[in-house]
Amino acid sequence: MRAAPTILHLDMDAFYASVEQASKPSLRGKAVIVGGLGPRGVVATASYEARRFGVHSAMPTAQARRLCPNGAYLIPRFRLYQAVSEIVMGLLRELSPLVEPLSLDEAFVDLEAGGTAFDSKSARETGERLRADIRAVTGLSGSVGLAGSKMLAKVASEEAKPAGLLLIEPGTERELLAPMSVRTLPGVGPVTGEHLRRAGITTVGELAEAGEDELVRMVGRSHGVGLYRMALGLDDRPVVAERDAKSVSVEDTFDVDLHDRVRIRTEVQRLADRCVQRLRGSGHSGRTIVLKVRRYDFSTLTRSETLRGPTDDPAVVREAAARLLEGVDTTGGVRLLGVGVTGLADYTQEDLFAQSMAAEAEAEAEAAAEAAAEGTAAEPHGAAQTAGPGAAGGLGGPGGSAEAVESAGPTVEPEPAPERRWAAGSDVLHAVYGPGWVQGSGVGRVTVRFEQPGSAPGRVRTFRVEDPELELSDPLPLVGLDDPEAAWGAARRQGTT
Repeated sequence: MRAAPTILHLDMDAFYASVEQASKPSLRGKAVIVGGLGPRGVVATASYEARRFGVHSAMPTAQARRLCPNGAYLIPRFRLYQAVSEIVMGLLRELSPLVEPLSLDEAFVDLEAGGTAFDSKSARETGERLRADIRAVTGLSGSVGLAGSKMLAKVASEEAKPAGLLLIEPGTERELLAPMSVRTLPGVGPVTGEHLRRAGITTVGELAEAGEDELVRMVGRSHGVGLYRMALGLDDRPVVAERDAKSVSVEDTFDVDLHDRVRIRTEVQRLADRCVQRLRGSGHSGRTIVLKVRRYDFSTLTRSETLRGPTDDPAVVREAAARLLEGVDTTGGVRLLGVGVTGLADYTQEDLFAQSMAAEAEAEAEAAAEAAAEGTAAEPHGAAQTAGPGAAGGLGGPGGSAEAVESAGPTVEPEPAPERRWAAGSDVLHAVYGPGWVQGSGVGRVTVRFEQPGSAPGRVRTFRVEDPELELSDPLPLVGLDDPEAAWGAARRQGTT
């Protein structure tokens, strides 16, 4: 515990939903639910307007629709959330070199390490300035907690929601925590909370009064000791700047169980490609490929294969995932599929191969030099052997031509273009009306609302799903594009990249 509240915890308010409201002016002040839209979808984030209806994170989307039938249900746009998160994390790193991100919208900051705060007054000023800076550069609000420990700073930010700041003065921790529910403490989930309730312990104060010995008897030594220390407000964990990723994975839950083995293989291949995209985006490669399969009866199987070296080659990951799938019984149907990569590294097998080839070439050069000195001709390892007439022919050479190769096999008809999907919330660009977003689609039609961050609520228009003037687009920045012409130009440039 520190003698000054110089550990800051930032938690952005209803982050995904707030980004959507900032991006779509017609949704401001309305119930917005972000998550999976199918029958088995799950809510990722709900706006505060939606929470008043009882909607919350991790709730099945079908249940959310019953509670809030008039809400706006949108797919997540992780590329935009990541971009906004990078801006916010950049502001935090201006305060201190010790920033510990917990997720896209949450992080701890050691203000003392950055020299930006040493007492309560300077800590509060820094927290208020941070909130104002976040509002200025993103248009969003965040809640800030300040305390002498990470646990208390997180509790403070939760109590400050939404769009507030709470500073816990050192020495007041027990008084503040005492009336709070035991579920306030990290690590106290529904099971532990119910176990404590049956023992007559519902508040943090009652937890502290129970004593360490009683808690150890109830929930075990490691958990009991930790609970008692947290009830007293004790937490000595430092802010850790770097948290290396241990794995990269993607998964999909399907609206209807998959039974067709060919379809299942296709989905695994698609997931493998998406996983590699994330892997490369993080600047890593991986050595172990993991396949996750959740079957119709909710039983979950995982299979893994470790390669000889790390890779970020999509073909290698696809082949490994396909091999793993062959060993899984999918009879009865599949609810969920996932592909992941673990054993991450910042180099690939191809890098190692290149190093090996360079070393081999160097050894061959040395051998050739020695042979030349002895008056003999040493043929480099792997050199092309002499062949008969026409052997030198490659594509376009005497032995063949591009035309000959193309005509050697049967004619392949080009595959029809895949049908475009217009998921609710997707960004689009129209050749005449400019940027907008999909409000809904069905029966061969797609409804688009044409508006942009910073504009007034826009008009709604309906098009055929195959309209050639309508295309999917990248999201626009939340701030800095108040000029409609500039926004339209930016959307066009993004759409052509």
